[in-house]
Amino acid sequence: MGSNDIKLSPPRFAMEFGIPEGLIKPEFERRYRELLGDEYETFLSFMAKRPVPSIRVNPMKIDPEWLLSVLRANGWELSQIPWYGYGYRVIRGPERLGNTEWHQLGLYYVQEAASMVPPVLLSPKPGERVLDLAASPGSKATQISEMMLYKGLVVANDVSPERVDSLSSNVQRMGSMNVVVTMFDGRRAPDVLGRESFDKVLLDSPCSSLGEVRRSWGALARWSPRNVEKISRLQVSLAKAAYETLKPGGLMVYSTCTFEPKENEWVVYKLLEIGAVIEEPEVKGLVWRKGLRKWMDWDFGNEMEKCMRIYPQDNDTIGFFIAVLRKPG
Repeated sequence: MGSNDIKLSPPRFAMEFGIPEGLIKPEFERRYRELLGDEYETFLSFMAKRPVPSIRVNPMKIDPEWLLSVLRANGWELSQIPWYGYGYRVIRGPERLGNTEWHQLGLYYVQEAASMVPPVLLSPKPGERVLDLAASPGSKATQISEMMLYKGLVVANDVSPERVDSLSSNVQRMGSMNVVVTMFDGRRAPDVLGRESFDKVLLDSPCSSLGEVRRSWGALARWSPRNVEKISRLQVSLAKAAYETLKPGGLMVYSTCTFEPKENEWVVYKLLEIGAVIEEPEVKGLVWRKGLRKWMDWDFGNEMEKCMRIYPQDNDTIGFFIAVLRKPG
């Protein structure tokens, strides 16, 4: 069956899964039925459900076991996230996890479970120089800082005063002493920070945020092929700039919270054209799909299957795409 032969029925899905009528555009349904096949309805059913909230305990400020015992004594039910030792799903707890004294003291960060994966794959070590190019609101930058035991340097950048305010606030709250916050257009990173100056680089790129639909309908309402094309051009520019700041032999993680191939595999393909090499990811306890080797008229090649696609139905998380890239040298 070709994509033009797919039978569309957005109103039925809106009623069945609780997605507001009109949010599932015909082109969206055509595209994602082609991408997911028989899993499309399962995908929609998860997109319509709120994810289980999760927190990341800060081991640099508190003994994690002590904090966990206190939270449980206060009626919390927690389940450890397999892929990050200090990550926990909150099965039962306060409605507003950000309003507790423990949160305000920086003893934990409210962070979605899948969002913890890119820093895990970056695997920052104490003493390294690390760049988080699009860092706000700071969940990954502060996680990276903690994984480095506050030793070395993390440059956490974003582009606007509003985003930097949020980033700075979270860096201060979490006590991330080795994080330096900067503000500039990430496309200028090689000129501002220097070429080949970082051991590791994370670009958790601005994107169409379809993976975030479980938390807000906004991304689905804004989605259009035109917007995807526009964002993709920005992502390619940011990715190339990020790669330029990487030392030879260094590691870069490119991630988004969307499923769009033009924002994911296409961007990675453009990095391969300038010499990047994709590495096979390994994450304990995480279910993920291979990246797309082909999509529409594009043939990305077999190497793209080393990229990681995380759908909501795989681990009951938001959606993510992640690629691990090495600069030869």
